[in-house]
Amino acid sequence: MVAFPEARRPGGHVALALAVAVCYFAAGRLGLLCKLTVDGAIVTPLWPPTGVAVAALLILGVRYWPGVSLGAYLIVLSLDTPVLYSLGYVVGNTLAPVVAVVLLRRAGFRTDLRRLRDGLALMFFGALSAMLISSTVGVALLVVTDRMPAHTFWTVWFAWWVGDAMGVLLVTPLILMLSHARGLRPTPRRWEAGALAVAVVGLVPFAVYSPYSLLFLVYPLIIWGALRFELVGSMICALATSVLAAIAANDEAGGFRGLSRVEIMAKLQGFNGTMALTALLLSAVIAEQRNTRRSVERACEELVEVLEHLTAGEAPPPRPAPEDADPLFPGDNTPP
Repeated sequence: MVAFPEARRPGGHVALALAVAVCYFAAGRLGLLCKLTVDGAIVTPLWPPTGVAVAALLILGVRYWPGVSLGAYLIVLSLDTPVLYSLGYVVGNTLAPVVAVVLLRRAGFRTDLRRLRDGLALMFFGALSAMLISSTVGVALLVVTDRMPAHTFWTVWFAWWVGDAMGVLLVTPLILMLSHARGLRPTPRRWEAGALAVAVVGLVPFAVYSPYSLLFLVYPLIIWGALRFELVGSMICALATSVLAAIAANDEAGGFRGLSRVEIMAKLQGFNGTMALTALLLSAVIAEQRNTRRSVERACEELVEVLEHLTAGEAPPPRPAPEDADPLFPGDNTPP
């Protein structure tokens, strides 16, 4: 895990909150580069700030929610929106990640995402459930402030909700992975990692921009990444593909050519959703199986050591504390 000793110094909390705000704002500006217009409203198929907010509150703590609020306010301020809508947007986009973190903690979520239950919790509690708040508040404010007709509520609401959920499913795991970077050992399969990177660079643009709608070709790459590199490989492939697909959809190119804006959004969000879930859950299952195997191997080694000491008439050595406990949730030491 990444430590933050500066948070204990005077002004450390303020500095971290400002860092969260800057990251949130930067992610929002990047997300707006791939915006789409649906029924007169601007939506994004992937909204990275939600992923940044959930990851930041999981790593630093819920008390840093003012950084999320400040980042959300800077985004709406840069878009020159009315004051009433700005305040409501800030409330909705702050409350959603806070609720997500509270639900995840109650579910015993571990930030290393090495169990299937962690992937499922992030999907259901962090993405699908909590992001209902931000989408509902945001679209309702558009209707109340007469910035959008009421009959388009559900279309825009669905696009907003999926965009926020995709931010959690694609961005949050990568940030959590980076927070555990000190505990990761360099992979010995450098040549295979390079081959995967070359395959992604060569195949993903072809699959996305092909007029024959060949988006399904990216799934073997995601499976390859999950099987060999777990969360790192699968989520990087998924995020790169999602960004490129959003650019192609915005340009109405490749498999998105000849479709209406609503059809483009539906196709893009369906593709992003299935791809993100495949990458997240498959890598979690593989990591859980490997953890189980390592736990069994350690148990066998400890049993052999105990038997050797008992045979020699000596007391068994004391067992070391478990090394895979999450520092954020030290009370959750259940085996994978």
